[in-house]
Amino acid sequence: MLLPIDTLLDGKIGNSTGRPVDDLAPVLDHWSGWNAKIAAKVEAGKSLFLEKGIPVHSAKFASPLANPGKIVCIGSNFHDHIAEMAIPMTPSYPYSFLKPVNNTVRGNGDPVAVPRRSQMMDWEAELGVVIGKRCANVSAADALNMVAGYLNFNDLSCRDWLATRPPVGIDWVQHKAFDGFAPMGPFLVPAQFVTDPQNIPMRLTVNGITKQDSNTAQMVFGVAEIIEHLSSIMTLMPGDVIATGTPAGVGHGAKPPQYLKAGDIVELEIGSLGKLVTPIV
Repeated sequence: MLLPIDTLLDGKIGNSTGRPVDDLAPVLDHWSGWNAKIAAKVEAGKSLFLEKGIPVHSAKFASPLANPGKIVCIGSNFHDHIAEMAIPMTPSYPYSFLKPVNNTVRGNGDPVAVPRRSQMMDWEAELGVVIGKRCANVSAADALNMVAGYLNFNDLSCRDWLATRPPVGIDWVQHKAFDGFAPMGPFLVPAQFVTDPQNIPMRLTVNGITKQDSNTAQMVFGVAEIIEHLSSIMTLMPGDVIATGTPAGVGHGAKPPQYLKAGDIVELEIGSLGKLVTPIV
């Protein structure tokens, strides 16, 4: 059974922030305190779920975060993906780029259109990390304490500008920034329920056919190292999302290459983070 957080906490989140609780941002703004209160209330009030909850199968899931502060994506971060793409080197530090927020974020079941300008739309299964504490210059040893939780993230990509990049380099905007190119969810699973972010199975299917089947153990740089690196560049804020890279099995790496088309259904499952379904239209 599902229960809205503002119902679970007697409306205190909305009242304290002055904002409607339409995503998890108000909770993440003060994650340490709210996380403890939510856990205690769930344990003490299980009957409330039966009285006011709704069945999971009847719910329509929005993105856990409607408007993350920033989305930072890590490229070339899985050993098996580096091999399939014949990338000539393993990065010596987490190789990152930014994805725009207000046009790309989509929730579970939300359709994403094939861009008119692209013939090479591709999928990328990624573990999403959601920051729960403002932090800068964090050590790897302390980095996981900055994490609120984890979610499925599909870093949709258009490979046209990877295949035909000019000498100046890849056009990351045309590669990654089209409308709907950041599906995430359906859940944000709190970090205490993810025992080891470096040992989680990852599986992505297109129309029921498995394309990616790997594990976060294949990461070149783990979650802690990524947070250490990024926080040395920019202050990370509650609600920021980090997409940690994709494993082997992307369409562009297949022989012959395979790309998404209207009518396809992409499904992503990472460990216990639920199933993210993205219809392509």
